[in-house]
Amino acid sequence: MATLTIKNLPDELYAELTRTAKRHRRSINSEAIVQLETSLRKRDVDVEAELKEIRSNREKITGVWLTDDSLDHAKNEGRP
Repeated sequence: MATLTIKNLPDELYAELTRTAKRHRRSINSEAIVQLETSLRKRDVDVEAELKEIRSNREKITGVWLTDDSLDHAKNEGRP
């Protein structure tokens, strides 16, 4: 495996990496690797395919509509 040295890393970025590593219970090195993997392996979004899927899903749920009244009723149901 290769070794990477990062020079002139801004203090704020290092602090954020440290906080994120602690939150995920990882070492700073492991967190840096995960963040790089996530960033570099993002898939390109096919907007047309996504819209087609959204429209298809929307058609499957016809007849289900939420109104302000139904939402208020659900929020207040069982409350005095």
